[in-house]
Amino acid sequence: MERRTFLTISGTALSGWAVGGDGGHAGVFARAHDGQPVGEDLVAFLEDSTRRLAGLSTEQRQHTPALLEAHLAAVTGLLATGRFAPALGLRLHTLAASLAQTVAWHAFDVRRHSHASRSWIAGLRHAHAAGDRDLGAGLLGDLAYQAAWRRDHTAAAGILHSALARAQSPAARCLIHLRLARALAARGDRSDRGAVLRSLAAAEHHLSDAGVDRPAWCAWVSEADLAVDSGQALLDLGDTRRAHQLISEGERLLPPARDKTKGVFLAYRAASYLDLKEPEPAAAAAAQSLLLARRIGAPRCARLVDDLLPRFKPYARADGVPELLHLAAA
Repeated sequence: MERRTFLTISGTALSGWAVGGDGGHAGVFARAHDGQPVGEDLVAFLEDSTRRLAGLSTEQRQHTPALLEAHLAAVTGLLATGRFAPALGLRLHTLAASLAQTVAWHAFDVRRHSHASRSWIAGLRHAHAAGDRDLGAGLLGDLAYQAAWRRDHTAAAGILHSALARAQSPAARCLIHLRLARALAARGDRSDRGAVLRSLAAAEHHLSDAGVDRPAWCAWVSEADLAVDSGQALLDLGDTRRAHQLISEGERLLPPARDKTKGVFLAYRAASYLDLKEPEPAAAAAAQSLLLARRIGAPRCARLVDDLLPRFKPYARADGVPELLHLAAA
């Protein structure tokens, strides 16, 4: 069990990083922690700097966990000891929930599962305080994703049913249905096939209704995600050929800004080729995924490839397989 730690840096240092050395917010932050009022300018500053962190390129995000934890510590500190108008309180709770969600994903990516769980649960409390049902549903969906990653697909499905009861945005419902289809398919119970297909159809329907006005945490959900997650669910159902087509199609649709997702998709494509007993393209996709994961600092993507390596052993002489095994060992 890891200890929960939040990096604390001074208000001056945090302001200096985000606004080029202007220490004006530092005094406001100190007064807020003495029970003085929290103003609109400080809340806007924290919201803006959080958006800037989230908007960094994929390669740069691996360097941001400490800054995100510092922002979260600042926001939760303001909520605990500051005085603010009700509207600002809602914004602070929303920001805390969003930051907790991002911190949790960073922890999850490096296999700090206890820290990730605690952060998601803390985010749920803030989302509830903010009255944001969609964000709460998203945090439940993230906890379900973690459960599925740890092979507890029944728990994941139960959490996702609870999330669906809360989600209102079509984009949110699309993502949750995709995760539910994946969890049900991965259980390996033939009786779940109809429910898997219904969830995939619901996800497609909600994505078509999503439009551009989406919650920030699921604004990225796209046709690429629909294709790949549908393909992965069909792979677990045994529809290998169609699954491979969808996974390949989804990878082609991904924009360059989503390199980490591309690494995951490439690992899925490698798995689908292995199911087709085609080791050469499987090795090529796995090697590409591993190189991408190492470049951007995405250990979770690398773990997906590592988990596939034993399946390559029977094809040790196939083109590309020795090179992949050597790369993985390096």
